[in-house]
Amino acid sequence: MDIAALIPSPDTIPVHWVWFKVLLIITFMAHILLMNVMLGSAIIAFFSGLKKSPDSSTISLQKEISEKTTFVIAFTINFGVAPLLFLQVLYGNFFYTSSILMAAYWLSVILLLIIAYYSAYIYKFKFEALAFARIYFIGLTVLLLTVTAFFYTNNMTLMLSPGSWRQYFDKPSGTILNLSDPTLFPRFIHFVAASVAISGLFIEITWQKKKKSGAADADLNIKNGMKYFFYATLFQFLTGTWFIISLPGDIMLLFMGKDVISTMVFLAGLIAAVVSLIYSFKNRVWPATWSAIITVFFMVIMRDMVRTAFLKPYFAVEKLKVIHQYSPMIMFVASLIIGIAAIIYVIRCALSTRTS
Repeated sequence: MDIAALIPSPDTIPVHWVWFKVLLIITFMAHILLMNVMLGSAIIAFFSGLKKSPDSSTISLQKEISEKTTFVIAFTINFGVAPLLFLQVLYGNFFYTSSILMAAYWLSVILLLIIAYYSAYIYKFKFEALAFARIYFIGLTVLLLTVTAFFYTNNMTLMLSPGSWRQYFDKPSGTILNLSDPTLFPRFIHFVAASVAISGLFIEITWQKKKKSGAADADLNIKNGMKYFFYATLFQFLTGTWFIISLPGDIMLLFMGKDVISTMVFLAGLIAAVVSLIYSFKNRVWPATWSAIITVFFMVIMRDMVRTAFLKPYFAVEKLKVIHQYSPMIMFVASLIIGIAAIIYVIRCALSTRTS
């Protein structure tokens, strides 16, 4: 069967594709940072809670994470809407198809997130009363968020491999997972490791601020946060190497010198990661944080390049037909500005309430 015959025709777009590509990268960057903090913090809280004889710093770390997890989950979900929409605008003929092929799992994400959210709330509001039993609630949150991330990774890889869509004729019930894809597991594990690393930095920043107000255990938690970041980032070098070599040869070579821009992006991300490790080893929190953010930026760009390379035999965003209609874009930008202003206002109100 001709694979191209399985790919739906793309929709038209109202403005030049570059607008949507830039917005996709920017909004996904914000979403992935929040998502890393969400999952990584929950993982750290869970494993910290496994200690049979936790010290005061461990308890205070878990307590601090419990108070922030529900907010971060809410922000992550809301900030995930925009990049998902821009992905649909540019690659809807691939993304919608892969979503239908794994519909049973894809639709379950809504229920998984609701349960994870409620479990995080119980962990937060019943933290003291539950004692050691709270480990089960944060454990449930970690499990469901990890499963959700796995389903997302499946969808993002399935949309890139139209050849695997032929499974539909044998499994038309919407239960297809992209388990045979060699990039699936390294991509997923690399993401989970990144979430722990970024959360380590988040812990450091949080406790640096608490240290100024004389909080107990601040130094220990800053040190622990740095350890999480340092070792998780080292592990990322292994999973990142695994991911690179799992790519098809022609795509892997793009980042190994075959394409100048792709290679420069890869090297820039690699150098930024090394710099962040050096700063973390020296306990310089903010330089390590900015280096890590720069690393994430280049990794997001690289991710987009990988997607473009995978779809090149079938599709290119440059060929999308444009029917100029600027009013939706103007309305979106206006709504975005108002929304960001509202979010900043709400955060300020919440912080002022906590400090009063």
